[in-house]
Amino acid sequence: MLLETRIPIGYVLRKVRRDVVLVLVIAGLVELIVDWRGDYLPVVPVALPAFMGTAISLLLSFKLNQSYDRWWEARKIWGAIVNDSRTLVRQLLSFTDGDAELARGLARRQIAWCFCLGQSLRGLDWRWGSTEHLSAAELAEAAEHTNKPLALLQFHARDLTQLARDGRLSDYQRVAIDATLTRLTDAMGMAERIRNTVFPTTYRLFLHMTIYLFIVLLAVALADLRSSWQIVLTTLMALPFLLLEKTAKHMQDPFANRPTDISVTAIARTIEINLKDLTGEQEIPDPWPADGYYLM
Repeated sequence: MLLETRIPIGYVLRKVRRDVVLVLVIAGLVELIVDWRGDYLPVVPVALPAFMGTAISLLLSFKLNQSYDRWWEARKIWGAIVNDSRTLVRQLLSFTDGDAELARGLARRQIAWCFCLGQSLRGLDWRWGSTEHLSAAELAEAAEHTNKPLALLQFHARDLTQLARDGRLSDYQRVAIDATLTRLTDAMGMAERIRNTVFPTTYRLFLHMTIYLFIVLLAVALADLRSSWQIVLTTLMALPFLLLEKTAKHMQDPFANRPTDISVTAIARTIEINLKDLTGEQEIPDPWPADGYYLM
């Protein structure tokens, strides 16, 4: 997640460097054609690319709104995961008269679940961040499942069933904790839906093609200018459209392991700090550090 700090200009330019090179090539080719055989090019009034620029602005506005909606929904899902993770451990402590040792095992597994879910959504190794919080038996059993986070939630449910059989939980208490597990399962499913649902590819492709059509028309419309100014103005006027399109593309995938991601690793660390504090752990880690201008 990008932080409210000065973002390096190099990061911004890296996102559109290929597009900028292509714009320079288009503007340069137009200038070469003008110098070689100017009569080959039609007369394009400046009003035409201006009209297209307005239309593209509306399309980009729609795409940015839709992309931000996906990003914000993902952030709300992880906010709910924070709340329900705290609630899960708090409920167990309350229902077992503050038995911190009993709650500690479930808390560690819940911490592992948060790291595991974040890694799985990003397509990375699910063991990272989870290994130190799970027993060897749990790691081996989870490895046999296709959906590792779901397996860890099932381990929670299995332990709660055993506590109910041992008389440590009443039926009402068991139902209350199971409702929390259900909300965690729902949050996991909603995050997976965002991760697995592709933003309409045709919309992105058509918008991208329209931007380049605008660039070509703009270069031809400015062909009467001196060569260097035509190339410079075409590039500068195209740059905002290219940057906004790239921003929308990155925001629409909030679990793509990029600086614009939801900071699931930092959120999981926050949950780790909270749950270890609740269960009386002695070694509590520091918050996840920022990597310059973003938080992972």
